[in-house]
Amino acid sequence: MIAGDFISCALSNQANAALLSRLTSLALPQCHVTAGCLFQATWNRSTGQAADWGVKDYDVFYFDDRDLSWKAEDEAIQRVNAFTGDLGISVETRNQARVHLWYEKRFGARYPQLASARDGIDRFLISCTCVGIEVASGELYAPNGLHDLERGILRPNPSNSRADRFVEKAKDYQARWPWLTIVG
Repeated sequence: MIAGDFISCALSNQANAALLSRLTSLALPQCHVTAGCLFQATWNRSTGQAADWGVKDYDVFYFDDRDLSWKAEDEAIQRVNAFTGDLGISVETRNQARVHLWYEKRFGARYPQLASARDGIDRFLISCTCVGIEVASGELYAPNGLHDLERGILRPNPSNSRADRFVEKAKDYQARWPWLTIVG
């Protein structure tokens, strides 16, 4: 699969297309639409499902280290929600500059301070799910390529070696797309 095919497939989910279009006006730094709302369209195409089938939420990552307060992040979340509220989807917006401040309390493991929004994408539990589309450029970011994603191969991400969480996440995906293969 090439980048253009992946993007075309992801944008066949109308909510993804709307997000990418609308988020440009918010000018959130390093803003990306990322995670399941993108890669699940590929798996859905393989099984004949609608592009948005099984999508629980739509992830938006940005990186703004000028103000690491919850108030600043919440203001960005509210702005995104105001621009997307009519889409009838759940949008989860997170400033990757401040994940290290709350991650351990929520997930029970330390998390490094990141230097970019893409660093957050790099840390997804499953290697093939590390994908994002940059809002400003429309460019695909897929540091591990698209080979495993297209073939439905779920491998642990060496950049986030939480074996317990990997198995939980992989089995959740496999329950919705039984043809996926868990490796490692």
